[in-house]
Amino acid sequence: MRIGISACCIVLLATAAFASKAKKEKTVEPAPPDVLLEGGRKLHFERTFSSEKEVEGKRGFFTKLVDVIAGEPDHPHLVRPYSIAVDSRGRAIVTDPGANGIHIFDFENHKYKFIERRDKGRESMRSPQCVAVDAQDNIYVSDSEAGKVFVFEAGGKFRRTIGSLKGGEGYFKRPTGIAVDSSAKRIYVTDTLRDKIFVLDMDGAVLQSIGRRGNGEVEFNLPTELLVRDQDLFVVDAMNFRVQFLNRSGGFETEVGRLGDSSGSMFRPKGIGVDSEGHLYVVDGLWGVIQVFDRQGRLLYYFGTRGTGIGEFQLPAGLFIDHDDRIFVVDSFNRRIQVFRYFGLPKTAQGGPQ
Repeated sequence: MRIGISACCIVLLATAAFASKAKKEKTVEPAPPDVLLEGGRKLHFERTFSSEKEVEGKRGFFTKLVDVIAGEPDHPHLVRPYSIAVDSRGRAIVTDPGANGIHIFDFENHKYKFIERRDKGRESMRSPQCVAVDAQDNIYVSDSEAGKVFVFEAGGKFRRTIGSLKGGEGYFKRPTGIAVDSSAKRIYVTDTLRDKIFVLDMDGAVLQSIGRRGNGEVEFNLPTELLVRDQDLFVVDAMNFRVQFLNRSGGFETEVGRLGDSSGSMFRPKGIGVDSEGHLYVVDGLWGVIQVFDRQGRLLYYFGTRGTGIGEFQLPAGLFIDHDDRIFVVDSFNRRIQVFRYFGLPKTAQGGPQ
């Protein structure tokens, strides 16, 4: 009888603790208001995520009860995230130099995976930087310290490295930005210390190099992220404080950005993305904002500010825009990913001005 009463008391105490905890968890920071734009367009905040916990499905009452009694399990979380890509399955793949690995968040199937390669000799991943995926969802990760590109299968199994040569040397000094064009069977990699873009075939053989040191057209000063979209190649020319628009052959088209503190200027350009209407999004890591430009280089609007609240950023880095115009921003110092969604020109106004 006493055992039954004791068990009942434990349940009651745990239930009370759970109820108290649940009440505390109901306090949620309000989302920022939508950014209303010309022609009925708008930008809407959707969510944040930072750990395996957010990937889990709905937890039952007794599972939560066990967490109250025994304590919640430790969930892998973002430490110093840098870059992000979203594959055809909707999985968010995040590089994390702070954790020396790659997080894969699969929200649809409530799965999480962490990829690392420690103590693997010459094939050890040291500082994963930027990430891209191909049409089969293979994962390509530049490693700025190892001087290589690591390739993993969609499930996370290691396949190979690109950039390794016999004798332990490679043709990359500091690979950073990476993009994969599966239809053309090309891989694009920026080598920040060489001030070049290397164009490779799918086996990793160098087909072409683009650029040289300088501040003119198709000249770079520490190029970092890049993006391939249709016939365009967008390159973050970091210390020239701009983004250059090139064609696939490396020919100059136009540029956006300049050094300064006025609208449209950049100080620490980082991740870039293009939405369904062709607008270019550029992260400014120092200012904590994302600026949005049209094809003519005109600043359309910007969102964000420095801070720790929802819709605010601390040292943002990577950015990815998926086919549904969801904008994933790596909020690095706040150790999270913030997700927004752009709603473009309404269908009833498709014939109107862009």
